[in-house]
Amino acid sequence: MRKLTWFNTVSLTLGFAFLYIPIVILVIYSFNKSKLVTVWGGFSPKWYGELLQNQAFLDAAKVTLQVGVVSSTLATVLGTMAAFVIVRGGRFYGRTLFSGMIYAPLVMPEVITGLSLLLLFIAIGMDRGVMTIVLAHATFSMCYVSVVVSSRLVSFDQSLEEAAQDLGCTPWDAFKSVTLPIIAPAVFSGWLLAFTLSLDDLVIASFTSGPASTTLPIKIFSSVRLGVSPEINALSTIMIALVTVGVVTASIVSKRAIAQQKRDEQMAEQ
Repeated sequence: MRKLTWFNTVSLTLGFAFLYIPIVILVIYSFNKSKLVTVWGGFSPKWYGELLQNQAFLDAAKVTLQVGVVSSTLATVLGTMAAFVIVRGGRFYGRTLFSGMIYAPLVMPEVITGLSLLLLFIAIGMDRGVMTIVLAHATFSMCYVSVVVSSRLVSFDQSLEEAAQDLGCTPWDAFKSVTLPIIAPAVFSGWLLAFTLSLDDLVIASFTSGPASTTLPIKIFSSVRLGVSPEINALSTIMIALVTVGVVTASIVSKRAIAQQKRDEQMAEQ
């Protein structure tokens, strides 16, 4: 194992400091008593109370959570199905075109994606609202789920499915009882990634949202243009805490699933 040199240590320290010091400052100033976000007026959690009484932010947060849960679930289902077609489908007519259409949102600028979806919704006469944001978020986040699940399916041992079918399982029962539990960490990771992308999206949501479907990033962006308020610091701190809990939970679930898989493999060998 190579030892850390002074250059690597300094580089890592500066890199992590550049990434996380602004976040730490934001969290600290969310407890600032002063109305001025740049002037420390003492420790106080009052802005969290003010945030809970701000109905506009609460409505935007409700819409964001609804869109995130529904769109990430839809993206996970479609992305998992697409991953199975790409990995298990073999070579079929139009496979290259299909793969390109699945992975296109990865490199497509968000402005182009949002504008094209807006034109589509206008062309079919669909009113912009929560449903249009859900469809838009599922469209661009599905490819991320497909990538995550595909990477797990590539290394999946198909002999486990064949053994289950030899013992009398139908293909669906083999998938439900064998394949899905093994790839569940990848599916869950894809869902979390899609959910995070939905929470963070501003550009695509601004094209596809309606008057009564303002998401939290849009509300924060419109508020920041008028000046940063301590309530936004408090809201950002809550979002950071939620994302941190989600990442830690996903990591724990993934490690436990990997450990359980290793134990199952050892028992099968014995």
